[in-house]
Parts: sequence; structure tokens; C-alpha cells
Amino acid sequence: MPPRLKYGQLAPEGLERMTALEHYLNRDAGLPALLRELVRLLASTLNGCEYCVRVHTAELRKLNQPEERIAELAGWRSSMLYTEPERAALDWTVALTNIQQGHAPDPVYDKLREHFSEVEIVNLTLTITTINAWNRLAIALGNHSQRG
Repeated sequence: MPPRLKYGQLAPEGLERMTALEHYLNRDAGLPALLRELVRLLASTLNGCEYCVRVHTAELRKLNQPEERIAELAGWRSSMLYTEPERAALDWTVALTNIQQGHAPDPVYDKLREHFSEVEIVNLTLTITTINAWNRLAIALGNHSQRG
């Protein structure tokens, strides 16, 4: 399906700022690349953003993640392939992506605090928020490859 709008051409400053946030998250936020890509893939899967699913699956492969871990991400709750910190981050991803279903419940946040510092929680939340924004842009207006 062709893009509805070439949003990168129509609002380049806004897209540049979102991209700048992505660069910060990728370089300076102190979160491991693996964790960032796991939450990005899970959010993209939950949102049904096929383009983003392909991108973040490829990123996990570049990080040498086993195919089984990538494939089981959608069913992470019943899988033993994820560490406790990853599970806390994935649960936070679900809560924030599906915010209308529980408004980031305290038990999910409390579990997150067991594994991450306050700064890491902010940066993880920014990572989840940003991928949700990219997903919504891609779904509503066209995939990321159509930005420019």
C-alpha cells in the first residue's frame, strides 16, 4: 500500500527531533542495545506495525539473538528465554503500549524498579514511547521508508 503522506517532507523539523531522540536513546541513554530492540520489537508487534517489526527483527539478528528468542517474544510471559530485567521491561512495554488497559499499574512499575535505576526507567519509558510514536506514524501515514 502506498503511503498516505510523505510526512518527512511535510514536517521535516518534527521528524528530525524524533530522530534526535532516537539517537540519544541509542547512544547516550545507558540502556543495552538488546533491551532497546526487544522492547521496540514487542511494541511494534502489539501495534501491528509490520514495517517496524521487520526493522527490529533485523536489528535483533544483528545483535546475534537466537531465532527462538525473537520468535517467542510475542509469548514472552510463558517463555523461559528472557531474563528477569528483560521480563520487567517487556511487561512495562505492554503496559505503556496498551495504556488504555490499566494506566501503567503499580505492580508492573514496582517490578521495573527492582531491576533499573530511575534514570534507566525514564530512558526505557522514552524508548517505549518513541517506538509507539513511530509505529503510529507508520500505520497512519505510511512506513518509515516513506519519510523523505
